[in-house]
Amino acid sequence: MTFIEEPSRKTPILTETDVLVLGGGPAGLAAALAAAREGVDTMLVERYGCFGGVITQAMIGTIAWYRYANTVDAGGIGLEFETIAKNMEGSINIFGNIKNKDMIKTLEQEGLIVNGEPTYEVLDTEVFKHIADKLVQDANITPLLHCTAVDVIMEDQTIKGVITESKSGRQAIMAKRIIDATGDADIAFHSGVPFRKSPKNDLMEVTVNWGCSGINIGKFLMYVYLNPSSIGDWGETSGKEESSFTTYLVEPFNKAKVAGEIPKDVDIESFWTNYTDAGEITSFNGIHMTNIDPTDVWDLTKAEIEGRKRVLWAVEALKKYTPGFKKARLRSIGASLGTRESRKILGEYEITDHDVRNQARFEDSIGICPEFIDGYGIAIMPTTGRYFQVPYGIIVPQKVENLLVAGRCVAGDKISHAATRQMCCCIVTGQGAGVAAAVSIKDNVSCMQVSISKVQEALKKQGVRID
Repeated sequence: MTFIEEPSRKTPILTETDVLVLGGGPAGLAAALAAAREGVDTMLVERYGCFGGVITQAMIGTIAWYRYANTVDAGGIGLEFETIAKNMEGSINIFGNIKNKDMIKTLEQEGLIVNGEPTYEVLDTEVFKHIADKLVQDANITPLLHCTAVDVIMEDQTIKGVITESKSGRQAIMAKRIIDATGDADIAFHSGVPFRKSPKNDLMEVTVNWGCSGINIGKFLMYVYLNPSSIGDWGETSGKEESSFTTYLVEPFNKAKVAGEIPKDVDIESFWTNYTDAGEITSFNGIHMTNIDPTDVWDLTKAEIEGRKRVLWAVEALKKYTPGFKKARLRSIGASLGTRESRKILGEYEITDHDVRNQARFEDSIGICPEFIDGYGIAIMPTTGRYFQVPYGIIVPQKVENLLVAGRCVAGDKISHAATRQMCCCIVTGQGAGVAAAVSIKDNVSCMQVSISKVQEALKKQGVRID
């Protein structure tokens, strides 16, 4: 690699704040809301034009699809997202249009419908853009969109601020505490925090999602009823999930492969989520591509372009081989790749496969997460009320002070990542980070020295289940 030498220059300070959150996805939103609600000045910086991250950029509205009748949840801001969306007509009842009594009975027996209501709300990912704005504004958080943090300002081993790039140029933001919710641990990386990242041929896949309109929903639902899919079709289970209902859809794409319409080496296996009375299914999670490094701009470019090509193949397969799709059209393609795995920090504690499978308990718990593992060919659903506690130590990076990390890049091993990467857990680590940052400021102590008992009490007041 060759280099150029840039001349030294003065960088203007854009603003100063108490808590600075980088990344406005589920973890970052939760972190900013939690900090602001503890009464400290909070700023939320996002590189795209809207908050919501994987919800609004990759069109994933199923933040609680893991929830069954007996699931024990964390509460807090994750539940708030669903409740506010429902009250603002910004969610969709995924089972609301099902008329087939036998199918309804099956869903009731599995615990996906209770007293006539679904166990989870699917967020309308377009409306959520506005909902996120409103949450940020109501909490008096300072929002900044279209802005990317590209470097950090360090003093000894303490982070003091970040350098940003935007249409306004190169600027600095100074903060007492910084929360890295970038997903890829970008701020931690620039700060010198030790991390691990698997070779890209070992990383989880990236996804391009799409939506369709012009669907005869009744015909499609009858097809689903007559051709049911189960969780055991797509992953190793604990046994209890083997025959559980899922929206896994692969038959039309396999038929297109046999017909030579989709290359045989291309994997398309879709999970469809929410549908509307207007004949839309607004999200198919089906274009999965491996051997992509989400921290490599060349790989990201390749995956975006290749993914959109594959979306068109998938839509044609649906139209040709799926009842109800004869007049279907492509409605939308996700504005950005859905990414699952890249850097993971080395933290004060590393959560393990054993922890997430065996209801681990921790004295420094900042919330709970249902025993929900989805990744690396494993599918375990929290149908029986089992859950693990999320320890504060996994969001505290080694070697750098006054920095916390939230979201899918928290410390943990390979299989635990299949749990901690889920939006439900990202929101838990985000809310925990926001409260911890605020408490540490008010007590004038570092993030490493913050009183866990005070953090836990504040989280409980914010509606989080700690134990």
